[in-house]
Amino acid sequence: MRTQKRLAAAKSEADFSEGTQAVHRAASLSEEVYEAIFARLMALKIPPGARITVDNLVRELSVSQTPIREALGRLEGEGLVVKTHLVGYSAAPQITRRRFNELYQFRLLLEPDAAARAAAAMTDAALAELTEAAGVMSRAGGSDERARYSRFARQDALFHDRILEIAGNELIREMLAHQHTHFHIFRLMFHSRVTEEALDEHETILAAFSTRDPDAAERAMRTHIERSRDRLLPAFD
Repeated sequence: MRTQKRLAAAKSEADFSEGTQAVHRAASLSEEVYEAIFARLMALKIPPGARITVDNLVRELSVSQTPIREALGRLEGEGLVVKTHLVGYSAAPQITRRRFNELYQFRLLLEPDAAARAAAAMTDAALAELTEAAGVMSRAGGSDERARYSRFARQDALFHDRILEIAGNELIREMLAHQHTHFHIFRLMFHSRVTEEALDEHETILAAFSTRDPDAAERAMRTHIERSRDRLLPAFD
């Protein structure tokens, strides 16, 4: 499934260089270009609604147009880039406060229950995968906060998607993935506090999973989503 394949790519870290430095690694050039543009979008270096000029990215990343257009097409599929006929590409507009509220209401209806179901079905192998996806093993991950922030946006999406997979309801998993919820939420505010506090909450969820406690997992997930909402609400002030 395309959505899950894109989320699974979060396991590989982006080799993102700021400014006008080039993408350096030759292997999987298209993936590297995608990660570089994704990082700019997450860290608001490309603001919501801003034009994205292919020629400018060619100069910044020192690559041809082909991998850039491939990356932009992929980002369009994820709802982060908009292509307008005869105009070109631009960063997707920021979500509205109403949409934000709707997304969180949606998540609170579905994800705490999914966490409880995942706790009941948890295995040692699944717990190990979730621990890796949660990002808690690499908290002191380098000095480039922008790259780290964008990397955690991918990890957070993977972490929540994997919980839904373990819970066993593919319809709910597909519905939440289709909203690209985590990507849009992380674009609201670039701040290291968003990452650090979310990691603390991930650790609490993992602790509930480690004891296979459905009630604790449900509470931890509800608290995590509510705190995430409250952290980002100031973006609309």
